[in-house]
Amino acid sequence: MSREQWGSRAGFILAAVGSAVGLGNIWRFPYMTYENGGGAFFIPYLFALLTAGIPFMILEFSLGHKYRSGAPRTLASLNRRFEWLGWFQVMISAVIACYYVVVIAWAISYCYFSFTQAWGEDSNAFFFDTFLGLTGDNSPSSLGGLRVHLLIPLCLAWATTYIATYRGVQGGIEKINKVLMPLLFLLVLYLIARIAFLPGALDGINWMFAPDFSKIWDPKVWSAAYGQIFFTLSVGFAIMMSYASFLPEKSDINNNAFMTVLMNCGFSMLAGIMVFGALGYMAHAQNTELTEVVSSGVGLAFVTLPTAISLLPAPGIMGPLFFLALVFAGISSHISIAQAVITGLMDKRGWNRHRTSTLFCALGFVISLLFITRGGLLLLDLVDYFINNVALLGACLLELLLAGWLCRLTDFQHHANQLSEFKIGNWWLFCIRFVSVGILLILLFNNILGAFRENYGGYSNHEIYFIGWGLIGIMLLLALSINAASRQESRL
Repeated sequence: MSREQWGSRAGFILAAVGSAVGLGNIWRFPYMTYENGGGAFFIPYLFALLTAGIPFMILEFSLGHKYRSGAPRTLASLNRRFEWLGWFQVMISAVIACYYVVVIAWAISYCYFSFTQAWGEDSNAFFFDTFLGLTGDNSPSSLGGLRVHLLIPLCLAWATTYIATYRGVQGGIEKINKVLMPLLFLLVLYLIARIAFLPGALDGINWMFAPDFSKIWDPKVWSAAYGQIFFTLSVGFAIMMSYASFLPEKSDINNNAFMTVLMNCGFSMLAGIMVFGALGYMAHAQNTELTEVVSSGVGLAFVTLPTAISLLPAPGIMGPLFFLALVFAGISSHISIAQAVITGLMDKRGWNRHRTSTLFCALGFVISLLFITRGGLLLLDLVDYFINNVALLGACLLELLLAGWLCRLTDFQHHANQLSEFKIGNWWLFCIRFVSVGILLILLFNNILGAFRENYGGYSNHEIYFIGWGLIGIMLLLALSINAASRQESRL
């Protein structure tokens, strides 16, 4: 049975961009720019993009295309002892799929709330107390009851992913991204056009982009730039290998990688203009400093910006459009995360797409119910921290060490170059072997050291060890067990 293929180059690019463009582009990148030198941050960010983002994307596109497989089989083709790393990456995607979808469900709910600004005068109390019903003991192990009102939006989010993955690469994922991605960019551009002319909006945008060149010499700023590149591009956890495995035989690997990375980073800039324009107007309307209203993460999307939306002209229009943009960004990423898992299982078990998609989405839905409990936000926060800051960075590092140091990296360079309009040279080899590996070593070491020095979020020791480290340990054991079983089968 022949492998599925993308229907067009544009379809593949939009799907890859849809994977890379996620909620983090909207609520993480603008604040990170503001915190790390404003306009000056773009110098280390551009450097990180050229020396880590684009080289890593070219590598994953080349591996997926060359071996026509998801991460487990691809990494096993490089070295059969490293199949476990592919399964570890698949498990990272599976875990992320189960909690990331919950944030999409929040955004779907807020699309409805924003028609009437149901959060009222106190958006903070509405989100944490009324909407999530957060437990008062700050414990991710005390889940409490289900928040039943989140079941419908959670079902909608999973249903969209299920339809896309069930219908296949060309008939589902490609078609949905051809609609979602243009709509997402148009929505953000429209919101920028409406917000930019409001009083104080340009001041807010200036706050984000005003350069502080003194911060260029701060190693933490460079670390933040590389960290953002690795987090935002969907590399290192099986997605881009899976997507590239469905490319036609003659596909321009290098151009595709450049376009995917640059479009993702361009969207981050647009999101920053939109968010800080709204925050600038909010600060002006409340006659306060922008430093007192700016925030990041979940608090920005579901507390700060709802307050800003209430102050905007025509909030019943602007609010739904903003949260619709969040939904589109989230759904396109969630589809790709699910596809990474489904591709790995299809390659390994020989199951058809319909069966694999049904099993994964059904099981994923059941597990995601843990995150719509009263303590679900705290569980999500803790799991996300360890998955992103330890498991994902570790997987990226090991993949680069395998490809760059245990394999002939020039083989992948040759594979990409023979298909591409422009060639990659020694700079690519140097970036993969030295720059990206070195930066990831520093980031991972600092994150692990920080995790041991101070309990993240003030959570208890047993929650840190059993939920955080315990989850990573279970994933590693399962991955190694699958690898051992595969090697045993190959001997028989």
